Amino acid sequence: MSRNDYGIIGEFETADQLIAATRAARDTGYRRIEAFAPFPLLNVSRDLGCRTVIVPVIAATAAVVGGAITYFSEYWMNGIDYPLNVGGRPLNSWPAFIPATIIVSAIWLATAAFVTMLVKCRLPRLNHPVFVVPDFERASEDHFFLSVLAEDPAYEPRDVTALLEKHGAVAITRVELTG
Repeated sequence: MSRNDYGIIGEFETADQLIAATRAARDTGYRRIEAFAPFPLLNVSRDLGCRTVIVPVIAATAAVVGGAITYFSEYWMNGIDYPLNVGGRPLNSWPAFIPATIIVSAIWLATAAFVTMLVKCRLPRLNHPVFVVPDFERASEDHFFLSVLAEDPAYEPRDVTALLEKHGAVAITRVELTG
């Protein structure tokens, strides 16, 4: 492996080939693998060890924090800092505080989910080494790609190439890091 290697990527025509190749790569001992497909493949995500549990947890936590801050800010402003008794209502008129609390909670939830997904997906990324692979733009149309990264401890180019060929890769490309 040269210092400039990113890895080896194989192109497949069907989702079943990608699923079989991913499982074989995982069973062979490769842990630094990435799959690219035009639509979500639950089996591949599981085989790659992708866990998305953190996104809803962070989003729900942000919603609760945002809602609490909003509610207690409204309470502080209306009940403690500048109390105005309008029409005999109580200073802590919680029904009046609920709409704003719900709206702000939803905004915090959506923002946290969006930012967490950007971070987890390592986006925005304007350039990636696999973009130089011929026909890689078909990963968003009708082809499937599996790459084994050179940073994997078990990475051996000949073995990776043989594994991809065995599972029906129509094209295999060795990818190098750029710039």
